[in-house]
Amino acid sequence: MSTIKRLMAAGLVVVALSGGAKASEYITVASTTSTEQSGLFEHIIPKFKDETGIDVRVVAVGTGQAFAIARRGDSDGLLVHDTAGEEAFVEDGYATERRDVMYNDFVIIGPADDPADIRNAGDIADAMQRIANAEAPFTSRGDDSGTHRAEQRLWELASVEPARGWYRELGSGMGPTLNTAAGMDAYVMSDRATWIAFDNRQDLEILFEGDEALFNQYGTLLLSEERHPHLKHEQARQWHEWLLSESGQEAIASYELRGEQLFFPNAE
Repeated sequence: MSTIKRLMAAGLVVVALSGGAKASEYITVASTTSTEQSGLFEHIIPKFKDETGIDVRVVAVGTGQAFAIARRGDSDGLLVHDTAGEEAFVEDGYATERRDVMYNDFVIIGPADDPADIRNAGDIADAMQRIANAEAPFTSRGDDSGTHRAEQRLWELASVEPARGWYRELGSGMGPTLNTAAGMDAYVMSDRATWIAFDNRQDLEILFEGDEALFNQYGTLLLSEERHPHLKHEQARQWHEWLLSESGQEAIASYELRGEQLFFPNAE
């Protein structure tokens, strides 16, 4: 069974967001849960289809899984948020080009009473150290996603090795991880877009934000024709170039939820 079929069986694939395309008129893009759960794809894919006639079917998983899917030739395109991993993907010959598309930021969320007092932290390293010192419950995606990889870099920056007991690795997407944090009154790191779209906040709120280490860049990659000649490279190139075009960048910028812009285009 192929990777995509397994993901479909597990309910992880968002199929035909703009609906009804013939087999020759769609591409499959491996991407992150944050771009799907925030509603961005539902907003921009119909605009792309209107301009090109090409539909986009999204496999929404963690960035590490998205890399694996693309590496195996099970997607036509790739849109993720781990710049170092993306550059390595190109260097390893699995993609021929990687470009910046858009950005937002990560935030540290926790219970309103803030038992670790991270509201008063001087920087993100201090905030992570305070959580560890207080042994306050922290829920981590633990799924090799772009968010999880970024979180691991922050613990390293803070010279903290998270300990079992207060630190829970869930192996789940951003939405389920936020749900668990809400149920546990735990701290959690999230991309801002998914947090804005998240309804079950209970007692959670943003407690720390704004550090430059929380910058969250997204990139689009053109996959290698030499590695996987069977893919829909021409259609995938149109998607890649549309995301970088004035039309695509305007579509990204125009997506708002609850009065807030979720992603900020920054293609060169």
